Amino acid sequence: MKTNQTSKLKIIPLGGLEQIGMNITAFEYEDSIVVVDCGLAFPDDDMLGIDLVIPDITYLKQNIDKVKGFVITHGHEDHIGALPYVLREINVPIYATKLTVGLIEHKLEEHDMLRTTRRKVIKFGQSINLGCFRIEFIKTNHSIQDAAALAIYSPAGIVVHTGDFKVDYTPVFGDAIDLQRFAEIGKKGVLALMCDSTNAEREGFTKSERTVGHTFDMIFSEHTNQRLIIATFASNVDRVQQIIYTAYKYGRKVVVEGRSMVNIISTASELGYLNIPEHTLIDINEMKNYPDEKMVLVTTGSQGESMAALSRMAADIHKKVTIKPGDLIVFSSHPIPGNEKAVSNVINELCEKGADVIFQDVHVSGHACQEEIKLIYSLVKPKYAIPVHGEYRHLKAQAKLAAELGIPKENIFIMKTGDVLSLDSESAKVTGKVETGGIMVDGLGVGDVGNIVLRDRQHLSEDGIIIVVLTLDRHSGMLLAGPDIVSRGFVYVRESEDLMDEARVAAEDALDDCLDRHITDWGKLKTSVKDALSAFVWKRTQRRPMILPIIMEA
Repeated sequence: MKTNQTSKLKIIPLGGLEQIGMNITAFEYEDSIVVVDCGLAFPDDDMLGIDLVIPDITYLKQNIDKVKGFVITHGHEDHIGALPYVLREINVPIYATKLTVGLIEHKLEEHDMLRTTRRKVIKFGQSINLGCFRIEFIKTNHSIQDAAALAIYSPAGIVVHTGDFKVDYTPVFGDAIDLQRFAEIGKKGVLALMCDSTNAEREGFTKSERTVGHTFDMIFSEHTNQRLIIATFASNVDRVQQIIYTAYKYGRKVVVEGRSMVNIISTASELGYLNIPEHTLIDINEMKNYPDEKMVLVTTGSQGESMAALSRMAADIHKKVTIKPGDLIVFSSHPIPGNEKAVSNVINELCEKGADVIFQDVHVSGHACQEEIKLIYSLVKPKYAIPVHGEYRHLKAQAKLAAELGIPKENIFIMKTGDVLSLDSESAKVTGKVETGGIMVDGLGVGDVGNIVLRDRQHLSEDGIIIVVLTLDRHSGMLLAGPDIVSRGFVYVRESEDLMDEARVAAEDALDDCLDRHITDWGKLKTSVKDALSAFVWKRTQRRPMILPIIMEA
């Protein structure tokens, strides 16, 4: 879609609205486009076999000459995960803070793209010029270090994008959020505020990350003769830092387990975002040299993911760690909506093995609650409010807060992915829509699995498949062999021989009928066999397996 060029700022979310994940937004002014974030989403339950979902960037490809760069707010998967896939098609420079660049580089290395991608580390307070935009990085707090809010200066006005944030006056590492800078920019006059909505339904303030440290201290002091296994998000470096400090204080050794956890911890400690006292961290193979009560395992799998380290331990398929009676397992996270059942299953498996499990009060969110959102609004004083990062109900909750703070209803925009919001100091309205959506990644295939393939997978998973094989004479069209019937996932053949024999007869009758009428077109033959079998199977079993007739010539 081409929109007519009037000099307004266009804000185009290409992903990340009405969902948690896949954050990517284009800011366009005349011949410049700057893209903020480039994240992935994890597949829904009905996306059978899909590994991850990345945003559709058709609009950026159509306007590739305008795209000046990617500006990344922080290093979580839902903000950086799609970069290796998107950069193949849109190779422009990446701008981000130090730890974020470190994590992105790790990804690019895995995809063998380090040499071909330009990246620049930006410090807080620093600005970069991209086309007719100037972008300033502002320090915020989040559940990963080096998170930034962005002040995007355009000829049409300033847009403040908070990124994912919370207000933490006592962060574990580094400084508190730079509220003063938000206020200074607010004084200049801000056109629009795009603010994190994840916790917009929750009242009050989000607790400081340090409160989790106190909880860990209590757990360590009360369970001195048990092995501790703590599951948390791989990306929550501050959480891991607190576990390491507490372990050191109580004379325990720490093992880090889970590929993503090991990657992030090594990147963070190399860049100086993680302080590990000497001889505290040991390799998983050295664990056998220490008694259980001197060990802490920090692991992935707090969301019940089937292949994560903790789930493998619970299912007894982990090569190095076996859960023993008396182990204490701590879940230092909340289940992400939709994962509750998986988490509950893992907890049950752990309890069956005799382990104790703690999952209350060992987590604080990385996102702002209502009072912090109000604080940012009152410092920035935007003309327009554009809630971002959240499902529809979260965006709605923030819109309500903005209205309570005196922003007129007509200046609050709950956008949908793909909407083009054109705005300047006079007016703002949605003026169009661009092509967006999720592109599914399955193994090495990007976008080669679409809705039709998923529908087939769904069909196969629900009713199975029947394959009918028959051989026809090339010249006379007579039936030489078959029809033979093979089935998978439909019925257990050995106990259903009668059913299979009758199915074979039904297929044969349909075939004879066609041949009697001198029908030799393979398409028609296949269709009539398929229809006859389908009707027979439905009548006998009330199931609709996928039916594949295969005809061979001899």
